[in-house]
Amino acid sequence: MKRLRHFFSSMVGRLFVILLLGMSVAAVGATMLASTKRQQEFERQNLNRIADRLQGFVNLLDGNPELRERLLSSGGPSVRQLPEGARIGRPDAALMEILDDRPGPVASSQVAFTSFRSCLPRLPELLPPPPRDKDKMRHPPRERDPAFIPPKCRVVTLQLTDGTPLRLALDSPAVAHNGVLAVDPLFLTLLVIAIAILAYIVARMASAPLQRLADAAAALGDDLQGAPMPVTGPLEVRRAAEAFNAMQKRLQRHLGERTQMLAAITHDLQTPVTRLRLRLENVTDEALRERLIGDLGAMQALIREGLELARSAESAEQRAALDLDSLLESIVEDAAEAGADVHFEQPSGAVLMLRPLAMHRLFSNLVDNAVMYGQTARVRVEQAGQDVEVRIRDSGPGLAEDELEAVFDPFVRLETSRSRQTGGAGLGLTIARALAEKDGATLHLRNHPHGGLEAIVRWSSPARAAAGPRGG
Repeated sequence: MKRLRHFFSSMVGRLFVILLLGMSVAAVGATMLASTKRQQEFERQNLNRIADRLQGFVNLLDGNPELRERLLSSGGPSVRQLPEGARIGRPDAALMEILDDRPGPVASSQVAFTSFRSCLPRLPELLPPPPRDKDKMRHPPRERDPAFIPPKCRVVTLQLTDGTPLRLALDSPAVAHNGVLAVDPLFLTLLVIAIAILAYIVARMASAPLQRLADAAAALGDDLQGAPMPVTGPLEVRRAAEAFNAMQKRLQRHLGERTQMLAAITHDLQTPVTRLRLRLENVTDEALRERLIGDLGAMQALIREGLELARSAESAEQRAALDLDSLLESIVEDAAEAGADVHFEQPSGAVLMLRPLAMHRLFSNLVDNAVMYGQTARVRVEQAGQDVEVRIRDSGPGLAEDELEAVFDPFVRLETSRSRQTGGAGLGLTIARALAEKDGATLHLRNHPHGGLEAIVRWSSPARAAAGPRGG
């Protein structure tokens, strides 16, 4: 059911439903209209045949006055003399319109419907006597078959050439009407199946360019240096692809210019900063000298981290098969050797296609933050279906709910001492999120229910590597 809801919420599903309903209504409506037209044409031809029989019989009566009585008593094909006492119903305008165009006495005929019993021949001598069986009289006869349709009977009133008036009973076989909604179920099923297949194919074809554009946009967010989108398809699709490729080039040029500018600034500042540090060594006041040297170190670190932030989005490092457990174990061991309280609690065996150096920087940054602000770090890897999560939890006081997202903004420091040893430059988590998103992951923080702050790096259905060489 979830997959079905997802399908109908997509563009393919909505186009499929619109095309299926629209084409089905159009096809069924056209089928019904064609069936109605065929029925009308059949009735018109049937009326022409009835008019032919009537005209033939009337012309025979009109041209043979001496045989008229015998012809009326014996009757013609579906035509005979109207019995006395027949009731007259509504006029038959359709048949009268056809007779108006015929030559002879029938042109002025008046036609009306009457009971079909008026058209039954009177042959009492040929009918068997009514049954007198007592059992049959005890049991009432069965109801008339509902499928039986009585023939139509018409009263035709006309005047022959010599002025003789006639009233004839004209019968015709009943015509079964299928009705507007009577459609062959097999034909309707095949029609709907064919329309559904066609609608699905058309919906897929119509949404494929949009899906390719969405995939290219998602890939651009992960790798700005990726290959441009192929310019193929209809005119509108080619224009969208060209606009997308132009946007990608502008972003690459903008990011490259920013990185080059920061690199140039960093390089050009190294010489005056170094000269300034040498001059600070000559300050006689030792306390003042230490404060000035600390501020100078903070300036150098800030410049260096700004350059790393710019380079984190522009890195051209290639993905390789990376064993997450091995990478995290090496980071935890390095931190433990430095005297930090760090433990790797739960491995997973996940091997993903990632950038090894970028992932090492990402998790080293998160472990260092956990140790700096929470004194401890507990690292674990979890797999839930196709998702892979790396959780790094500290034992600190946590953050306020409105600060959990704010700390990812550049130069945001929740530690107010402004010390490089305790607060940093405020770019660590910004760089970490940029590195995570570059590899298709998400990074967010949460306050753990049992205390402490937890950083979660999650990959949803990541690209997995087959067993073989592992990075780390």
